[in-house]
Amino acid sequence: MFDFFRKHTRMMQFLLVLLIFPSFVFFGIRSYTGSGNGDNPTVATVAGQKITRSEWEAAQRQQMERLRQQMPNFDPKIFDTPDMKKKSLEALVRDRVMLVAADKLNLAVTDDRLQHLFSSDPQLQMLRNPDGSINKEVLAAQGMTSDMFAQQYRQSLAVRQVLAGVDGSVIATLADTSAALDAMLQQREAQVQRFDAKDSVDKVNPTDADIDKYYKDPANADQFKAPEQADIEYVVLDLDSVKKSITVSDDDLHKYYDQNAARYTTPEERHASHILIKVDKSAPAADRAKAKAKAEELLAEVKKNPASFADVARKNSQDPGSAEKGGDLDWFGRGQMVKPFEDAVFSLKPGQISDVIETDFGYHIIEVTGARGGEKQAFDAVRKQIEDEVKNQLAQKRYSELAVDFGNTVYEQSDTFKPAVEKFKVDLRTANNVPHTPKPGTVGPLASSKFLDALFSADSIRTKRNTEAVETAPNQLVSGRILRYTAAHQLPLADVKTKIHDRLVMIQSAALARKQGEALLAALRSNAATPMGGTPIVVSRAQTKDQPREVIDAILKAPADKLPAFAGADLGDLGYAVVKVTKVLGRDPAAGDAKAAQGQYAQAWADAESQAYYAALKSRFKAEIRSDAIEAASAAASEASGTN
Repeated sequence: MFDFFRKHTRMMQFLLVLLIFPSFVFFGIRSYTGSGNGDNPTVATVAGQKITRSEWEAAQRQQMERLRQQMPNFDPKIFDTPDMKKKSLEALVRDRVMLVAADKLNLAVTDDRLQHLFSSDPQLQMLRNPDGSINKEVLAAQGMTSDMFAQQYRQSLAVRQVLAGVDGSVIATLADTSAALDAMLQQREAQVQRFDAKDSVDKVNPTDADIDKYYKDPANADQFKAPEQADIEYVVLDLDSVKKSITVSDDDLHKYYDQNAARYTTPEERHASHILIKVDKSAPAADRAKAKAKAEELLAEVKKNPASFADVARKNSQDPGSAEKGGDLDWFGRGQMVKPFEDAVFSLKPGQISDVIETDFGYHIIEVTGARGGEKQAFDAVRKQIEDEVKNQLAQKRYSELAVDFGNTVYEQSDTFKPAVEKFKVDLRTANNVPHTPKPGTVGPLASSKFLDALFSADSIRTKRNTEAVETAPNQLVSGRILRYTAAHQLPLADVKTKIHDRLVMIQSAALARKQGEALLAALRSNAATPMGGTPIVVSRAQTKDQPREVIDAILKAPADKLPAFAGADLGDLGYAVVKVTKVLGRDPAAGDAKAAQGQYAQAWADAESQAYYAALKSRFKAEIRSDAIEAASAAASEASGTN
C-alpha cells in the first residue's frame, strides 16, 4: 500500500546531445576545401574534395572531447597509436562519403519535417523549452547557436536516409533463417583421438645448438628483450599528505558536532499497525462520509478493547498488504509514509491509538506498537570521525591552494626534491626497476601511464631532472626524476637459456604429437577401418562437450557428402587431434527457435548489405586515403612527444 518516497537525481549530461548526431558532425557545414599545402597536407580525398591534416586532427580532438565527457580519467594518448589514427581517418572518410551521397541523391530535409522531428524526438527533449522552442542556453553550453544546430541536425537526418533504404530492404524469411541456422548450428556425431604434446615431453631433448639457433633467430628476438626501466625518486602531494600538517582544536570539533547534530543522531523509527477503510479522494462526498463513519465505528471498538486491534484489522482493514498480518506495517522511519499518516504516527507513544486519520488512500486507525532511535551519539564516541571529516574538508581547500605552488616548486628547482619535501612536508619516495609500462596489479602513482610517460620522456631520461607535476588521480599530483636509467636491451643467452629450453621442449613435443596424429589421419583416409580411439560424441557450436574450438571446427567443416569423414585439428602447443565424423544430425535444440532468431539474422544481413553499399559508394565517389598519411602523422606525434 505504501511506497517509499525516494529522491531521483536527473543526470543532465550533454553527452546525450552529442550522441544524437552521427560522428560526421565535426565541422558544421564547412566546404571541406583544404589547401593541401606543405603545412596542411591532404590526407584523403572524396569526390575530388580534399581532407586535410588539420581537419583530421580536429576530428580527433572532437572524439577525444566526447570520450573525456564520458570518462574523466580518459588518456588521450590512446589516439597516438597508428591503429587509432587510421580508424579516426577512416571514420572521417566515411562521414564525408555519406555527406556527398546525401547531396548527390538529393536527400534533403524540408523545414516542416525538420521542425516536426525536432518537436517529437524524445532524445531531444532536453533541448526543448516547455513551449517547444529550442533551448539556446543548452546549445550555448555546447558552443553552438540555434542555426548551427539546425544545420547539423538537417545533415544528420539526410545522412540517415542514405542507408535507410538498404537497411529497410532486407527481408529474412523463415526459410532463409532456418537454412542459415542449419549450417551454423548443425549437430554431428564424431570420434576424437587426441595426441597431447605433454605425452611426448620425455621423448625430446633440445640440444645447445637448438637453443643457440632459437636465440639468434630474429623472429624470436622480442622474447628476450628486457624493457626499459629506471630507478627513480618521486614526491606525491595529495589529501593524505596535506592532512598531516592540519590540526583542529577541540572547540572547532565541538562546533562541527553541534552544527551537524542530525548526522550523529540515530534516525527515529516506529513500529505500527493500521486499519484502512479505502475510499478514493475524488469519490463523492456521500461515499467519503460513509467510509469515515465506518472508520469511526471501528475506532470506538478498538478504543474500548485495544487488545482486539489485530483481530479487527484482519476482519475489516481494506489494505491487502497488511490486513492478514493484523494491520502490521513493521518498522519504518520518516519520509516513508504519506505525511498525514507519518505525522500521526510520530506524535503517538507506544501503546497509543490515533483518531481517524484521512489520507489520499482513505481513512486510517493507527496503533503504535514500538519506538526506537532518536538517540544522539556522545561526542567522544564520534570524535575521531568528526576530526577526519573536518581535516578532509580543510585538506581539500588547502590542497587547491598548494597545487599550483607544488607544481612551480618541482619545476623551478628541478635538480632536487629537497625544497618540495621541506616546504610541503611530503615524503621522498624511491622505487627501483620501474618499467615504462606498469605491471599488472600495480597501484598508486606508478600505475599511472601519464606519470610514467612523463618520467620516460626523452628529456627526463637525458637530463634526469624532475618531471612536471602530473595529476595521477583526483587530488593527487606527482613529480619524479630518474636516478638510473636502463634502456631496453636483449638479455644474454645465459639468462634465458632455461626459458628457451622449456620453450623448445614444448615446440618439439607438439611437433612429435602432430606427426603422430597426421600419420593416423593418413592411415584412416587410406583405410576407414583403421582402429581409432575415442568414444563417439555429439557436438555442435552450442554444445562443444569441452572440446577445443579447433576440434569443433574440424568436425563441423569436414565434408559430409560421404561418411565417415576424417579431418585433423592442429592444437598448437597442446598437440594434435584426429576426428572421424560418423553422422550428420539435425540442428541443436539448444540453439533456440528459428523464428526467435529471425530478427537477429535479418539485422546481421542488413549490416552486411550496408557495408557492401558503403563500399560501392566509396568506389563511386573515389574515396581514397593517402598511404603515407598515417605514417607521417604517427612520426610527427612521436617527434612532438620526444621534444616535450
